[in-house]
Amino acid sequence: MKAIFESTGTSEGLAQAVESLLKEEEPAGLMILAADANGFTPENLDPVLQSLKTPVFGGIFPQIIHSGQNHVKGSVIVAMHVTPEIVCVKNLSDSEALYEEQLAPFSDKWGQPKNSNDETFIVFVDGLSRRISSLIEDMFYCFGLQRNYIGGGAGSLSFCQKPCLITPKGLLQDAAVIAKLPLSCGTGVAHGWEAISEGMKVTQAEGNVLQTLDWRPAFDVYRELVEAHSGLHFTEDNFFDIAKSYPFGISRLDTEVIVRDPLMKNQNNCLVCVGEIPPGSFVRLLHGRPESLIDAATKARQLAEQATRSHTDSGNAFIIDCISRVLFLEDRITEELKAAGGKHRLFGALTLGEIANSGQDYLEFFNKTTVIGIFDEEKNSQQS
Repeated sequence: MKAIFESTGTSEGLAQAVESLLKEEEPAGLMILAADANGFTPENLDPVLQSLKTPVFGGIFPQIIHSGQNHVKGSVIVAMHVTPEIVCVKNLSDSEALYEEQLAPFSDKWGQPKNSNDETFIVFVDGLSRRISSLIEDMFYCFGLQRNYIGGGAGSLSFCQKPCLITPKGLLQDAAVIAKLPLSCGTGVAHGWEAISEGMKVTQAEGNVLQTLDWRPAFDVYRELVEAHSGLHFTEDNFFDIAKSYPFGISRLDTEVIVRDPLMKNQNNCLVCVGEIPPGSFVRLLHGRPESLIDAATKARQLAEQATRSHTDSGNAFIIDCISRVLFLEDRITEELKAAGGKHRLFGALTLGEIANSGQDYLEFFNKTTVIGIFDEEKNSQQS
């Protein structure tokens, strides 16, 4: 893979950069990671995407990463030397939508890979959709764990849902785009957040809206715990400034705690989160230190390196990192990205939620987590 950075953030600049890359590399596929501040819309971007004969997929994210630096504007364009097979899933907030039905034809077509981990699915979703975990669960049922998965949530920190997924037909909203690549990928997942409360039962929740904890309004419980620990007080306009440091953790057996990021309080004292929280599950309040988050980025990279067949400690590394880690770490995000990259050329996106498994662990939708993917391009080049 070759990743280049287009700095203007304009559709014209993107079109020119893509044209130059196509002439230079003759790639079999393109992945485009664009920053929300570009202001891309279907009107200015769809003509560019629809004119391409090369398969293209990607998303628009709060920030993007290239050469180990985070950028609030511009686009990362990744030239792929394998052909991605691209599938779109729509209506990702519709309570009546059956995602398994949309995925089933591709499950039959793709079958199972000949060797475990020989395929990777890159999955981008609208991070503000209400049923992301339902899609992830149906992907598990349709495609199993014989592939690796990596991806995350597209969207804007304005929390205004809008077209944010890049497909060959143009931008989509409230949807997912899945690209199957004939490449193995070592993945690593870590977050660095630590529990600071006892377990609480989720007594009522619907989709990504957490309604009650231990039979009390969720925000009332959350406010008491956070204010007691932080010494801060919630007002009408500072919810996210405080909440970025205090996510929930859903307990899982033999794996990382699944982090859920509260985005806002609604008028019913419920908490709107990135991703679903299952009723009946148990959660704890989490908190982190900059050092623990930076150490987790190192751990994620090391896990990815260990899982990569070529066992390389250089080359490209694809990072999916939660945008709230930037908001928490502020200037120290450069330390996290340095730890995440090591000797690798690091590119990727800062997202609204992260998607990963390691080829054997259960497929999950994470929040506030660092995911690193290292593709076994050496093996692929030997086959091609």
